[in-house]
Amino acid sequence: MSGVPAELRAALLDTARAMNASGLNQGSAGNLSVRLADGFLITPSGMDYADCTPDDMVPVAMDGTPRGARRPSSEWRFHRDVYRARPEVRAVLHAHPPWCTTLACLRRDIPPFHYMVAVAGGDSIRCADYARFGTQALSDHVLTALRGRRACLMANHGLLCVGGGLDEVLHLAREVEQLARWYGQALAIGEPALLDEGQMAEVLAAFADYGQPTR
Repeated sequence: MSGVPAELRAALLDTARAMNASGLNQGSAGNLSVRLADGFLITPSGMDYADCTPDDMVPVAMDGTPRGARRPSSEWRFHRDVYRARPEVRAVLHAHPPWCTTLACLRRDIPPFHYMVAVAGGDSIRCADYARFGTQALSDHVLTALRGRRACLMANHGLLCVGGGLDEVLHLAREVEQLARWYGQALAIGEPALLDEGQMAEVLAAFADYGQPTR
């Protein structure tokens, strides 16, 4: 594999630390990666991000071969498989945020109870079926749940987000965690009213032209 710029290693670690500082994650839980020309750069296995240096970030080839002194996250398979299946994806974030993980342990999708569910690319945020962490089965379930989506929950596990870069996936993870919180709070009172298919289609169309034009 080609050399990895020091700036990219530092950016990956900074984003992992921001993920923890924002309450999306804790300690060495979760993992984060960014695409390389010939593979991806991923956080190391079992190391608290507060104790890591940029040199601890692990380059991994698309065949799963790591390079360097550290072992990659045990979840490297679903990172690799997302990059293979989704050429537009430049970064992948997995975390254990409190509300997303609560819903994941209930094996609940997030339905269209709020229009912002569309931020993840569809009219719901699916919960992937359960499989043990680090397995190919889990990766397969994640890819199914991510069809047409930018985020999914993982049964009895946590959250996964994909996007065009590190800042984007971190922002998306915060958005989905807020949605999970609102949904969980609504369920504590009753069953929330859901937007219908036509209403969500209108939201998705509006989101396609939302924000500032690309320069």
